[in-house]
Parts: sequence; C-alpha cells; structure tokens
Amino acid sequence: MDRRNRFLSPAALLAAVVVVAGVGACAKSTGSSTGRGAAAGKTSGPLVIGASLSLTGDFADSGKAVQRGYQLWADTVNKSGGILGRQVTIKVVDDASSTDQVVTNYQNLINRDHADLVFGPFSSLLTVPASQVAKRYGYAFIEPAGGGPAVFDQKLGNLFFVQPAPVVQSGEVFADWILSLPADQRPKTAAYAELDDPFSAPIAEDIRARFEAAGIRTVYKQVYAAETLDLGPVMAKVAAANPDVVVSGTQSSDAYSQVKSMVQLKFSPKFLFMSNGANSPVEFPDKVGAGNVAGVFSAGDWYPATKAPGSAEFASAYLAKYGGTIDQIDNSTAEAYAAGQLVEDVAKQAGKIDNATVISTLHSGSWPTVLGTLSWDAVGRPQGAFTLVEWENGKLTPVYPADRAQAAPVFPKPNWGG
Repeated sequence: MDRRNRFLSPAALLAAVVVVAGVGACAKSTGSSTGRGAAAGKTSGPLVIGASLSLTGDFADSGKAVQRGYQLWADTVNKSGGILGRQVTIKVVDDASSTDQVVTNYQNLINRDHADLVFGPFSSLLTVPASQVAKRYGYAFIEPAGGGPAVFDQKLGNLFFVQPAPVVQSGEVFADWILSLPADQRPKTAAYAELDDPFSAPIAEDIRARFEAAGIRTVYKQVYAAETLDLGPVMAKVAAANPDVVVSGTQSSDAYSQVKSMVQLKFSPKFLFMSNGANSPVEFPDKVGAGNVAGVFSAGDWYPATKAPGSAEFASAYLAKYGGTIDQIDNSTAEAYAAGQLVEDVAKQAGKIDNATVISTLHSGSWPTVLGTLSWDAVGRPQGAFTLVEWENGKLTPVYPADRAQAAPVFPKPNWGG
C-alpha cells in the first residue's frame, strides 16, 4: 500500500478528519447517542473491547507492543474475576498502519461487532480519524498512543490520552535538561531532522523554539516526507552543518535510518535526542546495532524501577507471559496496560461500565496506573510530565528530572560503536 495513505501533511490530515466527519454524518447511525454495547445496558456475557492496531505496515513494531499490553491486562483482570463479573475479551483488528483502514475498523467494531468499549490505535496519525468515529457513536476513546497537537485540537470530550502529558512535552523534558546545564556545557548550535508527521514534527519544533529563545543557533533544519526511504542525503547535510546537538523528530523506521546514516558518515553529535524509535528497548539496538545506542536520549513514562501503582505486578505478569527481561518491556506495552487499568478503576468506583459512565467518571478526579497518577483536561490532555531517558550500559535509563533519575546523564555522546 502506498505509504502516502499512512503519513499525511497537516493539511491532508485536516482533510481526512473532515471526510471522516462527513461520512459519519451521512451514514445511518446504528448506535444511540451514548453508543452501543455496554452503553446500551448490557450487563452480562463477555465485556468485549475492540481495538484497531498496526500489526503490519510502518507502525507494526509499536502496534504489536500495544497489543501485548491490552492482552496482558485482560488476562490479568480475568484471573481476578473480570470486570463486574464479566470476562474481558480483547478483539484486535489490523489497520496496516493506514488512515483509511483504521476508520473502517472502528466502524465495524462498533456497528458490526457491537464491541462494548473501544481502545485506541497506535500513533497520532491514526488516532485522529479513529477518535472521530468513536465520537460519532458516543463511545469513550481511551487511547495510549496518540498525543500530538492534532489529537487535542479536535476538542473531543470522549478522548483520554493514556500517557503522563501531551507528546510535545516529551521534547520539553530534554530541553529543560539542556537548558539546566551550565552555560559552558550547553550546545551552541543545533540541527533538526523531522518526519512530516503530526506526532514527530511538533516535538522537534517545540524544542527548536525553546533552544532558539535560549540562544542555541539553528544551523540546519529539514522536514522530510514519510516516503523518503533514503535519509542519507538529509543526514549528510546535518553532518555538514556540524551541530552540537541533533534533534530528530522521528517515528521508528526513520529513527533507525537516521542513526545508520550517521554511523556511515562517522558523524557523532555531542547530544542526540530522538522523539521515537530510540525509546524501544528491544527494537532500537536490534535495528541500529547494540554498539550504536550509547548516549542517545529519548523520553519515557514507564521504567523498571518505578513505584507506580501495580507496576511490579505488571512487570511480573509480562515476564511470565512474554519472557525476556524487565529492561526489555516497551513503554507502549505499559501504556496499553494502563488503558485497561482505567476501565477497571471506573468499574470499581461507579459499579457499572458503559461508555457514558467511563467518560463522566474519568473527567473527575485522578487515577492510579503503572504510569503514575493520571488526570485530564476537558479535551483529554493529561496533566503530568515525561521522564528523560538515555541509553547507558546497554539499557534505557531514567536520567532527568532528579526525583525520577536512576543515573546521571552522560555527555557528550560516545562515538558510534563506543
């Protein structure tokens, strides 16, 4: 499938949202204003939660990590008797990382499969049109992987982003740390390589605004289209500008390509921050080489040493089901698991589980999860903060702010292969 169906410019993304809204308005609604399934008063039988995930295509690595989190939560809660005595069934369908397919999937999950609830897909790109479908049918939209500005610009009261903060703030934690350094240790120049994507580019642009305001001079900036398969020419221009810090607004495959290009160019900046890709504890070292990860920064919200509610039980259950080591647990899996915890919490507090109840309950108070305590504003923006992580000794390690750090940041970045 043409990659252009999966990655849209901001203008095209807005057009897609308008099309989805128009289709919903013209279609015959088979649900009530508060949705079908659980919202229609169903109180017995399995609690079916539908989700469209990228099991193939550009987002497949992350989509599969989200799937593991959804299923792990369902397995865990079912062992304890389910939700209000109902066993949870997770129904996942593949959207192939396509904005078109994700719309079809949620329409089918709601109208054909009569899912009681739905969880979100992976990426801001897919979350925008998917959340429009959920809104149309009165469904709550608990989503762990779509927090770009375009998501919240919709101003949907049924949407809840299950991370500590909007994703733009994942870059702010890096900017905060850099600007906290003594003046003689700060970078003087910066370059920006950004994927044209509603998640990736805004993170890099937010950092750029902060850095330029603080006097860090931009020596190169490039926004590249998603269909750009060879990032060598882009990174060659970055290397030629010889910046002290490189800020990469990336998803996954382009992050791996950027690093491979810099390794080939023998260009190793003093500081390197990547919005996504580098925060995968398994895929990043596998794709770029274990010797090429040291000193790379990203942002995270779950880490093995966290004391967040249910985290130890989550990690234990993950290792029992999927194997590996605790350091290999992906943030995306923890975020998806936290989405399930919220459903569990609503049921315990309200004594019932339907879409209207989920929406009204989550908009009041705060909620303990493996990511920490979460709360949201009226349009689903979470009100917390991210943690800066760095690859140290072969592991993603929390390094900032101090109250969450497990080690001090290491800089300048070691040379590739170091």
